[in-house]
Amino acid sequence: MQIDFHHGITYVIARLAGFEHLDAQKVAYSAQYVDDAVDKGLLRFDNGAMFNCASSAHKMLDYRNMEQLSNRRCWVPFHFLPGNGGMPAGQNPQGSFINKLICRPNSHVAQDMLASCLANKDKPFGLQQLGIAMHVYADTWAHQDFVGIVDEFNDVYDINVRNDVPHTTWTSKVSDFFGDLWDDTKSGLVGDTLPLGHGSVLSFPDLPYLHWDYKRRKDGQVVERRNYELFLDAAEHMCRFMQRWLGQEPEGLSDEDKIQLSTLMRTIIDENAENRHQQWLDAIANGAFRFGPQPLDYIAEGEGSWKHTALGEPIDERKNQYRYNHDFLSSDWKYFHDALLVHRFAIIHEILPRYGICVA
Repeated sequence: MQIDFHHGITYVIARLAGFEHLDAQKVAYSAQYVDDAVDKGLLRFDNGAMFNCASSAHKMLDYRNMEQLSNRRCWVPFHFLPGNGGMPAGQNPQGSFINKLICRPNSHVAQDMLASCLANKDKPFGLQQLGIAMHVYADTWAHQDFVGIVDEFNDVYDINVRNDVPHTTWTSKVSDFFGDLWDDTKSGLVGDTLPLGHGSVLSFPDLPYLHWDYKRRKDGQVVERRNYELFLDAAEHMCRFMQRWLGQEPEGLSDEDKIQLSTLMRTIIDENAENRHQQWLDAIANGAFRFGPQPLDYIAEGEGSWKHTALGEPIDERKNQYRYNHDFLSSDWKYFHDALLVHRFAIIHEILPRYGICVA
């Protein structure tokens, strides 16, 4: 999923679940910032204080850097949560170890992740961890049937768009350039050289409006996806969990909420994620939902961002040094990084070992 879902739709779900604007804003910002948190390493302050931050994404995918791309501490806990074949802890799916790593929607592993998140709701970073968990939880629908490591299981081919939508993806652009040669080996270039996650199907799993299918090269299985149905199901389950977080009965979305969300998912048709995101922000600002009109934005970096608010401008960029601000310790950016570390530790060192999964 991309910024339109992780920020815009997550905000809508949080409000429909009962969160007030400011808390919903923090949850949605955190959910999207998982894809934008590229800083890692030691920050130094002019008073001698230090802070070590972690990353949950890579700024640029350099396909020559396989070490970076196969970073299991990034892809597995934050983007391709292993599903253990949909089985509970103590049971194993048939086949090799890779079958334990395949991402599955709303798996037992995902439920354990939510329970871990709920246990921290009263921590200073509780809302930030909720946003991180909602990112990972939503991606179990979008990234299902792929794994967050480099493996031939991710290699697919014969990708077909089945609904009538404009299509100008990188795949079709390359097809225009190479002609029939690309048609015969569609997505093979990425799948053969970089079978990581859903790289071989590019951004197809992330487009809410898309109805498409593909074949898995390993076994020839045809997989059909209606993204708008998967995304709506993810929204429903996210709403139920957020209602639990608030101490409410997990009733989920109303029929009217589902119709409005589904309509926008199907009709906001643009391959550019930022364009789709802006249309969601416009809908929110114009009162498209029952919580009423609400201006909303998202600034990932620079002035107005969580990072800039917490740190300001570096006083020595080479040394990664900043002027210390006493509000830093209670800043949203610092809390987000606290939550990242807590989430990653819980997934890798507490939850996955219950399922016999050791990945990092």
